[in-house]
Amino acid sequence: MTNERSYEERLVDERRLRTYLASELGDAGTFSVEWHREGHSNETLFVTWGDRDLVLRRPPPGETADTAHDVGREYRVMDALQDTDVPVPPTVLHCEDESVVGSEFYLMERVDGDVVRLDEPERFATPERRAELGCELVDSLSAIHSLDFESVGLGGFGRPEGYLERQVDRWEKQMAWAAGRTERPEGLPGREEVESWLEANVPESPEKTLVHGDYKLDNVILAPGTPPELAAVVDWELCTLGAPLSDLGWMLLFWHDDPDAEPPIPELMPSFTAREGYPTRRELAARYEERSGVAVEHSTFYLALATYKLAAVCEMFYARHLAGDSDDPLYAAMDEGTPKLVAYARDVIDGSQGW
Repeated sequence: MTNERSYEERLVDERRLRTYLASELGDAGTFSVEWHREGHSNETLFVTWGDRDLVLRRPPPGETADTAHDVGREYRVMDALQDTDVPVPPTVLHCEDESVVGSEFYLMERVDGDVVRLDEPERFATPERRAELGCELVDSLSAIHSLDFESVGLGGFGRPEGYLERQVDRWEKQMAWAAGRTERPEGLPGREEVESWLEANVPESPEKTLVHGDYKLDNVILAPGTPPELAAVVDWELCTLGAPLSDLGWMLLFWHDDPDAEPPIPELMPSFTAREGYPTRRELAARYEERSGVAVEHSTFYLALATYKLAAVCEMFYARHLAGDSDDPLYAAMDEGTPKLVAYARDVIDGSQGW
């Protein structure tokens, strides 16, 4: 059964939001809300409040998997990172009162720049700039993992011991939640094989760092101009303390370097990084190792975990599509997308994909 209101109407009650912002930020003569449709997880709305350009982040309406879309967690991390070497947007406020927009939400200042998704900005379309962009991305990941998380009040933010075992368990549960709602007659061929392999091959991780959880090219904002400069890291909802190489594996899953092959889901996984000048996955891993001091080992496990995690996320997308809780056309495409990712995970385990 679908909702009578449109999806966009379910995202925000502008009258209630305006009343709330006036009480928290003071009156403003200008107020507008624009839904930003480019994201695929938490919802993003651009809010103009007087002379301030703000961003509102909230979970999607409708039923979601347990622990998914934690905007309160996202806010807490960014608020703690305000005066560190990790660039994040300035935070404004966090609201747990679900009566305002229909869910918990937070506000941050809007950061000027570009989010690179399926193609490169023209100003970076030279071999030199492409190489710099790859280095900028991996260097900022190294900065996250080098942060003294205790000093910014995030020492109790997670349980780093057993992190990888819990990641395997968590994403198996998220996949089970979604698969129980998509009810594919044929199931997902290879799913159990991948899950069994992950369970049996969890490596030791001596390093314990802040982990972003969703670090990739389209979750950073690149400042205007050249050379490439990372203005802000966003989308911290999965952040915790754990094994840093899980972030590297996730980032490299979305970094395509094979010009002769297409990514499993081109709508999510850009292929332009195979062009001349962009570093390869192997080169990025080597630079990360040099900058972070973390030895890059067990690459097959980390890439297989990243691929399975993305498959679980995509199956949750598909479940939301079937329930009428999204009008994102990408979600419908996961009817075919999730099986492709499960097959890709099997290829990683077999050694035909990797870095």
